[in-house]
Amino acid sequence: MTTARTPRERKPKRPDVEVPALGFVGMLRWAWRQLTKMSTALVLLLLLAIAAVPGSLFPQRVQDPEAVTSYIEANPTIGPVLDTLQLFDVYQSYWFSAIYILLFISLVGCVIPRAIQHFKAWRSKPPRTPRRLTRMPQYRKVMLGGRDGGEGPTPNEAVEQAAAALRKRGYRVQVQDLGSAAPSVAAERGMLKEVGNILFHVALLAVLISVAIGSLYGYKGQKVVVEGESFVNTLVDYDSFEPGSNFDEDSLNPFSLQLDSFEATFSRDTSDPEHYGQPTDFNADLTVTEEPGAAPEDVKLEVNKPLNVDGTKVYLVGNGYAPVLRVKDGEGNVAYEGPVVTVPSDSVYTSSLTLKVPDAAPDQLGFVGLLLPTAVSQDGKIPQSVDPALNNPALLLSSFSGDLGLNSGQPQNVYVLDTQNLEELNSMSSANGPIVLDGQHRTATLPEGKGSVEFVDVKRYVGLDVHYDPGRIPAFISFLVAFTGLIMSLFIARRRAWVRAVETEDAHGVRCTVLEYGLLARGEDHRLGAEAEKLTALWTSLWEDRGVREFHLDSSDKAQNNG
Repeated sequence: MTTARTPRERKPKRPDVEVPALGFVGMLRWAWRQLTKMSTALVLLLLLAIAAVPGSLFPQRVQDPEAVTSYIEANPTIGPVLDTLQLFDVYQSYWFSAIYILLFISLVGCVIPRAIQHFKAWRSKPPRTPRRLTRMPQYRKVMLGGRDGGEGPTPNEAVEQAAAALRKRGYRVQVQDLGSAAPSVAAERGMLKEVGNILFHVALLAVLISVAIGSLYGYKGQKVVVEGESFVNTLVDYDSFEPGSNFDEDSLNPFSLQLDSFEATFSRDTSDPEHYGQPTDFNADLTVTEEPGAAPEDVKLEVNKPLNVDGTKVYLVGNGYAPVLRVKDGEGNVAYEGPVVTVPSDSVYTSSLTLKVPDAAPDQLGFVGLLLPTAVSQDGKIPQSVDPALNNPALLLSSFSGDLGLNSGQPQNVYVLDTQNLEELNSMSSANGPIVLDGQHRTATLPEGKGSVEFVDVKRYVGLDVHYDPGRIPAFISFLVAFTGLIMSLFIARRRAWVRAVETEDAHGVRCTVLEYGLLARGEDHRLGAEAEKLTALWTSLWEDRGVREFHLDSSDKAQNNG
């Protein structure tokens, strides 16, 4: 009787492998590991450099709010969009701060685990001697003693002396199996290589912190000081001021200074007409009082040699002429008397002048013109300056009357006079002509009984840049530490060496000791072979009176070494 064959039963299909969900904690752990990778830190550092680029392309509100306002008005379409993206406040923006903070966290997450791991490795003993030293990248043998040199040291003596010699070469050593038939010593050096690597990253963190401290608590300001005038380090005494995010007015150093005199030296070498008249040196004589009640001190301020007052640096960044003018209004009253700061426009210090006299009556007065330090006049031509020194000073002025617009509440540039709503009294194009004041003609009367202007004197002024950055010195120290750490990580090689001593007899039956040693580098080290040769020379000098002979590797040794 035959039975029907049943089809072969198929094995049940295995269910798909289900990967367990990470969960919230798992996702946080994964995100932390990604953030604390060194590659992530490098990417964030690159992003930080890219994020700083808009700060140099667009005007920044903290430096020049008027330029930002003008940019938005000139670009009504794209300007508000850029402002929304905080491209006018790059270094205070949320996205720049986010990259900065993430970079800081990433570096901290990289450095701390590596520092802990390296500390444990430093405290641990060198690894045990491998069974087959022939597998090391550098392997050598030397024979101590023998027929020519007599009996060599015992294996124990050889290992102990080798350990002492390695210790002098900077290795940390661990003698192993002392007293056995094959004692050995394990040695390791170059632990400072990883220390340098950690120092480099810690210093980068310190640089970030120092820069943050400087941007939070530092400040920068500019001030123009005329000869005989003083500057007090208070907020109201600055011409322009850029505070840090957490700046406190009470943190200003209470120093003051007075400009006693300023001297500019110009080239007078007639054999070099191309550079004749160019400035060669600037010196400002100051009287500095570091704090109220302190004794004044005479200081000479020079270019690239700033004045340092308790961490606040004062730089000499500009200079020029400030003619002293006396303006009387239509009622005969002195409406203005004092120096007027001019702006040099060429190499011979031809300087533009702007003066606004809002106290004049019955109409306000305004003046624009040029100061010529060494004026030369020619028939039918406008006077020109031919030398930057103050040899024949002259003023060419245009005068205006009317409402200067200073009471409108709109900020105005002190070096620009808006003549749109003013009546022209004197100018090159008017029938009255310009006002020319020099050594012979000191006073000029304004048309229509508007008053007069008098050229009294000419003084020098200096432009000062005042910087306070509490993170500057820490940043510099951090840079030096980072550079030192980088040099350590690049030039210190981390190596391991093992030395084993075995007692044997030479071909003549004389007892001797064979010393074999191998070296292994942690990472790339093209100088490992040279270190092996130095160890061979070290053994030779150590046991030269006991007979030292270097073995040549036979074919089996070489095969094992290469394998």
